[in-house]
Amino acid sequence: MKRCWDITDPMMIAYHDEEWGVPVHDDRRHFEFMILDGFQAGLNWSIILKKRKSFRRAFRGFDPGRVARFTAKDTGRLLADPGIVRNRLKIKAAIDNARRFLEVQKEFGSFDAYVWRFTGGRMILHGLKTLEDMPVTSPESDALSKDLKARGFKFVGSTICYAYMQAAGLINDHTTGCFRYRQIQKEKADVL
Repeated sequence: MKRCWDITDPMMIAYHDEEWGVPVHDDRRHFEFMILDGFQAGLNWSIILKKRKSFRRAFRGFDPGRVARFTAKDTGRLLADPGIVRNRLKIKAAIDNARRFLEVQKEFGSFDAYVWRFTGGRMILHGLKTLEDMPVTSPESDALSKDLKARGFKFVGSTICYAYMQAAGLINDHTTGCFRYRQIQKEKADVL
C-alpha cells in the first residue's frame, strides 16, 4: 500500500492508516487532539505519539471537565511526570484551554458544532500530489486560530490549528496517491 508518508514505525503507520484525517465528532477526541497538537509545537509528532498513553493517563482520559479542575498540585504532578512533555507553559495552557473548551461547549452545545463551522461543515480536500505541496496554514486555520485566541485559548497559532484540523479530519491532506486519500474522501466527505 502506498502511503503519503515514508514511515516504518508501526505506531506512526497505525496513526496514518487509522486516525489521521478521519473526521472527529466526539468532543473528548477533539480535546485530545488539541492538547497533543499544542504539546507537539516545536517537536516531532512521533515523540508525542509515543507518549500518548502517558498523556492520556496524566490528563485523565482527556476529559476536559476533569482537566479544567486541575490545581497547582496537578501542575506539579505533570511537571514531574517523565511520560509526558514537561513544559510548564504547555501544561498551563492545556489546563486553561480545558476551561475555555467547556465555555465553547456551553455556548455552541458541543465543541464539535463550533469547530466544524470553520469548514462549512464539510471536510476540506486539498488533493495534494506530494507532501511538499502541503501547506502549514490555511484561511480556515487562520480563522480558527484567531477565534480561539479571542476566547483565551493558548498554543493555538495557525500552524498548530492546521495540524489539529488535519488530525481531526476537518482537512484531508493525504496525498492523492495514498490509499487513505480515496478511502476517506469516499467514506467521510459528507461529514455533517
